[in-house]
Amino acid sequence: MTEEKEILTVSPGVQTDKTEFNPEEAYEKSKFALETENLTVTFNGREAISDINSKFRKHTITAIIGPSGCGKSTFLRSLNFMHDLTPGAEVSGSIKIHGKDISEYDMTDVRRRVGMVFQKPNPFPTMTIYDNVAAGLTLHKRQSRKILDETVERSLRLAGLWEETKDRLKVSAMALSGGQQQRLCIARTLAINPEIVLFDEPTSALDPISTSKIEETLYMLKKDYTIIIVTHNMQQASRLSDYTSFFYLGKLIEHSKTRTVFTAPKNKLTEEYVIGKFG
Repeated sequence: MTEEKEILTVSPGVQTDKTEFNPEEAYEKSKFALETENLTVTFNGREAISDINSKFRKHTITAIIGPSGCGKSTFLRSLNFMHDLTPGAEVSGSIKIHGKDISEYDMTDVRRRVGMVFQKPNPFPTMTIYDNVAAGLTLHKRQSRKILDETVERSLRLAGLWEETKDRLKVSAMALSGGQQQRLCIARTLAINPEIVLFDEPTSALDPISTSKIEETLYMLKKDYTIIIVTHNMQQASRLSDYTSFFYLGKLIEHSKTRTVFTAPKNKLTEEYVIGKFG
């Protein structure tokens, strides 16, 4: 008999012991920024990932690797509830942020705490550089000009883009190069002050120089953020991440320190993948 899985149903405002839960206190006490237990995603009844059990330490970079179609992006998007918008998608299992189940958070708070940067740069085309970064701040609450100015500068500095844009903040974001646009999207994500940032192959469409700048940015960001990055680039995973997770056919095959995964993996499939026997 197949064990019935608990469906993740999170309703904003319907929470257990809300008055006793302090997200900031949970953040300070927890060792792991994010945890999943038996996380499964199906599309129209067909499993894309199955029973994923994982833990991501705070202030580290974890690379998610594996061949195309193995469930990497599906897993990443489940952490930011992107599948809520997909017809026929069903997510089951458990997701915890700083040791607390997501049902104990407001959904708007979850989306603020877990930011996401996509494969293709997607700045808002009708907005200026300044307005792109400030967009998330002004979405739900009116902010003073002083706060907006400070946040835009801080976010662009964190994304390594301030010096290149400080004199043209009112220029269209579409005037930037592809690599600059991607760093702008990083700045836009950081502006809302997330704790966890998900990157879905953020450099796959960029040239080597832009890729190097993005990697430098990510490495600097990990002191303040927990970063999870999906990548097909084995060299990028090995030089950038602290931990690596290897996915294959919708399963998490191995998760360990990056040096271990690339030099002494425990699973034969992992070894064959990292040395290029398939993929």
